[in-house]
Amino acid sequence: MCVGVPSKIIKIEDSMAIIEVLGAQREVSLLLLDEPAEIGDYVIVHAGFAIKKIQEEDAHENLRLMKKMFGVEDEVTQDVSQTKKRSKKTRTRKEEARG
Repeated sequence: MCVGVPSKIIKIEDSMAIIEVLGAQREVSLLLLDEPAEIGDYVIVHAGFAIKKIQEEDAHENLRLMKKMFGVEDEVTQDVSQTKKRSKKTRTRKEEARG
């Protein structure tokens, strides 16, 4: 099974673009698109190539469904919770060391 990931174009230089998805950035080729792309456009990316432009609403819905399907939402939520707990403990230890 192949998965194309909805991504937002944040920079374009010649036939290459920097895309962003869920905070990660990658460089992709725009050569396979059948229409010109602009900064702010959403595209489906597969194997380093933007293969199709899509509407922003469709991109957000696809990402929501992908996160749900792959269980990413739960992992992200857990990571954020653990980071907050660690930060709180770290501050407490620093305060104790000063005290």
